[in-house]
Amino acid sequence: MKNTLGRIILLVKDYEDALDFYEKNFGFKKIFDSVTDQGQRYLHIGTEPSDSFGIWLLKSDNDPHIGNQTNGQPTMVIYTSALSELYEKLKSNNVTIKVEPVIASAYKFFHCLDLYGNEIVIVEL
Repeated sequence: MKNTLGRIILLVKDYEDALDFYEKNFGFKKIFDSVTDQGQRYLHIGTEPSDSFGIWLLKSDNDPHIGNQTNGQPTMVIYTSALSELYEKLKSNNVTIKVEPVIASAYKFFHCLDLYGNEIVIVEL
């Protein structure tokens, strides 16, 4: 038996705004996008290959948990091969940086916020 992680669910106010944020800043693409007969949209985003771990954007109107699903703790970790380059890109796109880059011999990381205030840890592998 093999088990793998598929998606995290991220509550959003607007599908297109959230998709735009993650496309523009992290290069994520639509993995799956479908609407049921009842109007429920299944919008999954992530990186290639399309069967890799991703985010399921789930619209929720006026939910107090939007932007605070993890009670002030980081929501996710995104790995990058170019921390400084991604940091500069996010800054130029006016993304809020919560923790400036920390560079040590064993690790490199910084924290930013998405458009709803969810904290994202960016780690260079």
